[in-house]
Amino acid sequence: MLICSLIIIPFLSSIFSLFFSYFKKNFSRWVALIGMGLTLFITLMMWCIEDYNFFQIDNFMPYNHEFITDWISRFSIEFNIVVDGLSLLMVILTSFLGIIAILCSWNEIHENEGFFYFNLMLILTGVIGVFIAGDLFLFFFFWELILVPMYFLIILWGRKSSTGNKRVIAANKFFMYTQSSGLLMLAGILGLVFTYYENHQILTFNYHLLINTSMPLYKEYIFMLCFFIAFAVKMSIFPFHGWLPDTHSYLPTCGSIDIIGILLKTAPYALLRYNIILFPHATKYFSAIAMCLGLISIFYGAFVAFWQTDIKRFIAYSSISHMGLIIIAIYSNHFIALQGLIIQILSNTISSSALCILSGQLYKRFKTQDIRQMGGLWRYIYWIPGFSLFFSLANLGLPGTGNFIGEFLILSSIFKISPIISILSTIGMFFSAIYSLNIMQKIYYGTSKKEFFLFSISIKELWISLSLILIVIFIGLKPQIFLDTTKYSLMNIKKTFDDSF
Repeated sequence: MLICSLIIIPFLSSIFSLFFSYFKKNFSRWVALIGMGLTLFITLMMWCIEDYNFFQIDNFMPYNHEFITDWISRFSIEFNIVVDGLSLLMVILTSFLGIIAILCSWNEIHENEGFFYFNLMLILTGVIGVFIAGDLFLFFFFWELILVPMYFLIILWGRKSSTGNKRVIAANKFFMYTQSSGLLMLAGILGLVFTYYENHQILTFNYHLLINTSMPLYKEYIFMLCFFIAFAVKMSIFPFHGWLPDTHSYLPTCGSIDIIGILLKTAPYALLRYNIILFPHATKYFSAIAMCLGLISIFYGAFVAFWQTDIKRFIAYSSISHMGLIIIAIYSNHFIALQGLIIQILSNTISSSALCILSGQLYKRFKTQDIRQMGGLWRYIYWIPGFSLFFSLANLGLPGTGNFIGEFLILSSIFKISPIISILSTIGMFFSAIYSLNIMQKIYYGTSKKEFFLFSISIKELWISLSLILIVIFIGLKPQIFLDTTKYSLMNIKKTFDDSF
């Protein structure tokens, strides 16, 4: 089945990348690129030939593609993978950024190349698995699968100018944050499963069956918090963000794309798919707290980003600020805000990934990420300053880009629910303009700290940047395509939430 190939192809690509590296140098990169190219082709084919206009009936959420088989029969755990419009769009995004990550690492990785692409493809396999898992244990399996290969990316291929100890500290911090929060989510999963068993005398991890679990409000609230904290840590909202700046600072460029562009977006998807659906009553009472955390994250990320002297730490804190708006949209329970959320996720992911790529291009040429050692670079390098300005403005919500559409839909719909939150969020977006333009001024304008040779980017770097620009503009000009794809998935989610009252 097509849906199985979404897992099989990237997983086998990871194995073959490691295996063939012992026989022919540089072959691993081609295996990884072909694997992700096939995955993207299959998802685009599924997108084009399928009709995603379906609606939930009697607490049953239909899917266009579904594959179920026994996995661990003793505990009624199934290998259950499903695809609807929302999950397919996220898999397309993951596949595309996976190709970009491979291309960015094409000439950058010279040591243990086979093991590098093995880890990179394993991360992408885990992310895709998170988006299509239909069994809670399988979801947890893919969620945790990502941790170890990401740890190796930081340890073995982290920023060369940093000391080994700092890379180890960053890797350990990432692992401890995500592993501890993952165990907390596992406790919530087991609590939900055992509660369903007490009610029906059936042991199951099946997502569709667990939706109907009846439980006291206090127990539902506890389980919901277990899930929320795990997702909040991965999403890096305040105060669960401590791992992100250090991790992002010491990752290679392709690893930064995985963190900012892919991994952070697994959490909003999980909040929509699991927290709201499995715990609707607790979510209702928790919504005000979550939206307050979102507001704090918007302002906190913006203020701290303004004072950063490291480019990658700046991108990390700006992402925290943007995640604040996303969590507000999720917990607004307004359909238009949820649609804006999808556009915001897509466009912000592309824009943030592009800024990571551009920062990597600067580091490759100037051997520093310290903003204080830069200045006046516009006269020394072609293309990169203009690209950086575009994606910085895109992150601000420049009209014509997807970020503008996403922010407009979110803020305008939230205004109908809570004008105060909408106004404060808009003010937070204003501060994002300040720190974005400030960083452009410090890096590309003014007096340079020292003389540099005149640089020009390669054809590969040029086409990567141009393709990302075109996609951001396409999302801004044709958002209805993506809204139509996810419309009924979001209606199913909202209907389940509304029906609980």
